[in-house]
Amino acid sequence: MKIGSHQRVSGRSYLDGQCLIAMPGMADTRFSRSVVYVCAHSEDGAMGIIVNKPAADTRFPDLLVQLDVIPPEELIRLPSQAERLQVLRGGPVETKRGFVLHTADFFLESATLPIDDGICLTATLDILRAIAIGSGPENAVLALGYAGWGAGQLESEIQANGWLHCAADPALLFDDGIDTKYNRALGKIGIDPAFLSSEAGHA
Repeated sequence: MKIGSHQRVSGRSYLDGQCLIAMPGMADTRFSRSVVYVCAHSEDGAMGIIVNKPAADTRFPDLLVQLDVIPPEELIRLPSQAERLQVLRGGPVETKRGFVLHTADFFLESATLPIDDGICLTATLDILRAIAIGSGPENAVLALGYAGWGAGQLESEIQANGWLHCAADPALLFDDGIDTKYNRALGKIGIDPAFLSSEAGHA
């Protein structure tokens, strides 16, 4: 699957770099009120990161120790960005694996995948080490797991009114207002969440 591809199939452009917004009637409860940043979308399927679901009771500094990125005694020397870095439930696939969604001011050859509009994805321990010593990207979130769709699956879910989509922006991806991201994403396409909820399920 090619990250960052903007080819067209049957006149339709792929959704790389866009955000999916779960409709109120989303059948899969794992995606209820989710905002998903699409990292890759092609005729072979799609992959994305949920950006508005925090990982319960999981702190980034603790993960650094658990993964042997730093020893416990180094925690007191962590830069403030590492202390504050959000850990998200990125999706139901490979939930023990970490994926760092970040700005393009950090890049590792053969490891970092550019997506769109200055946003990248890196899934190696090297970026965690960089963040731990203060040389990582300016903005980042760590997602545990990801959302994945097989060939044609995402298209079918969109056609069945499971998802809306909107343009992504750095605030939607990286700021700490997680509880407001769903409503903000809807607002980007001019939809009032209260109206959407009241209309859900009506023909």
